[in-house]
Amino acid sequence: MYKILTLNNISIAGLERLSREHYEIASEIQHPDGILLRSFNMHNMDIPPSLKAVGRAGAGVNNIPVDKMSQHGVAVFNAPGANANAVKELVLAGMLIGCRNLCPAWDYTRNLTGDDAAISKAVEAGKKQYAGFELPGRTLGVVGLGAIGRYVANAALDLGMHVIGYDPGITVEGAWKLSSEVQKAGNVEELLSKVDFVTFHVPLVDATRNMINAERLKIMKDNVIILNFARNGIIDDEAVSAAIKAGKVYAYVCDFPSNLLKNHERVITLPHLGASTVEAEDNCAAMVAEQVREYLENGNVRNSVNFPEIKMERNGGYRVTIVNSNVPNMVGQISSAMADEGLNIIDMINKSQGELAYSLIDINAPASETLLGQLAAIDGVLAVRAL
Repeated sequence: MYKILTLNNISIAGLERLSREHYEIASEIQHPDGILLRSFNMHNMDIPPSLKAVGRAGAGVNNIPVDKMSQHGVAVFNAPGANANAVKELVLAGMLIGCRNLCPAWDYTRNLTGDDAAISKAVEAGKKQYAGFELPGRTLGVVGLGAIGRYVANAALDLGMHVIGYDPGITVEGAWKLSSEVQKAGNVEELLSKVDFVTFHVPLVDATRNMINAERLKIMKDNVIILNFARNGIIDDEAVSAAIKAGKVYAYVCDFPSNLLKNHERVITLPHLGASTVEAEDNCAAMVAEQVREYLENGNVRNSVNFPEIKMERNGGYRVTIVNSNVPNMVGQISSAMADEGLNIIDMINKSQGELAYSLIDINAPASETLLGQLAAIDGVLAVRAL
C-alpha cells in the first residue's frame, strides 16, 4: 500500500487515478511515499525519509525545494501543458481588455448616476475616452515557447496578428508544434523593439527576473501593452508604473496584484487566475497523479524536473531502481554487486540529467535485502527501491 500526502485540495480527477486498493490518500499521513500539491510552500518542510516522489498539479515548481529533493533521491514531477489552454484564453482576454479599455469603461458605467436618459447622455459623452484599437495587424511578442507560449502564439496568428517568439531552450518537439509563421527573435531586446504586445511564459529564475526593466522599456514601442500571467518578479513593476505615467506603456495586465498596482491607472490586476478553471485543475491533477503512480509502481519517469525521462516495459523480471550522483563507474559497481549475488540482468536503462543519474534494472530473481543494502551503501547512491 502506497501512502500519498496531499498538501492542497487535489481534483478528484487526479485522485481517481490512484486506486484505493493500492493507495492511502490523506491530508495528514505519516511516512508518505508521495506528495501531491498545488501552491503549498515546501521550502521549510522537513522531507520524510520515506518520500520517493513529489507531484505538483501545475507547471512551475518554485514552491518546491527541487535541489533538496534531488539530494535525497526524490523525483519531482509537474504537469506542463495541462493548463496551457486556460492560460492561453486568459492571455487573449488580457490583450482584449488592455487594447479596448474594457475595465476602465466598465468602471465608468458602474459609477453613472441619474435617470436612464441622463445615463444615456453620459454614455455618449464619455465613450470617446475609452476608444481602443484592434488586434489584427498588431505584433505580439511571446517570450517562452513552451506549451503555453506555443498555444498563445498560434492563437494570436489565428486572430490576424503578427507573432515574434523568443526561447533559446526550445526543443525540436516543441518547434514542430509551433506555426512556421512565428518569427524567431535572436534575443529579448530584438523582440521587445518590434512588438505592440508582449507576454511572458517563463519560470522565475535569475535569468528571467525583471526581464522588463527601465532600460528595456526604453527600446520598446510607445503604447505597448505588457502581459504577465507567468510569475511575479518577471516584470519590474516600479519601472512599468513609471513608464505608464510617462505615456510609454499603454496598459499592463497581470495576475499578481500589489499595493503599487491594484489601483494604478491603466493596470489591470487579476487574482492569479491563470490556471483557475475546472478543466485545468482536472487536467493538471490527472496528469501529475498518473506520473507519480507510474513512478511508484514501475519506476518510469515522465515530466520530471530533476530526473531524466525513462520508460522501460515490464517483462516479467524483478525491477530495481537506483538514483545516484552522476559520476563515473556507478553502473559498473551496481552490475558487479548484482553479479556477486548470482543475479542476471534481463534489461537495463541508465540515463542522466545534470548531476543526477537514474537506472531501471530488471533482474531474473528478487533482490535480497542484503543486496539492496549493498547498493545503497555505494558511494554516490541516493536511493534504491525494489519493485
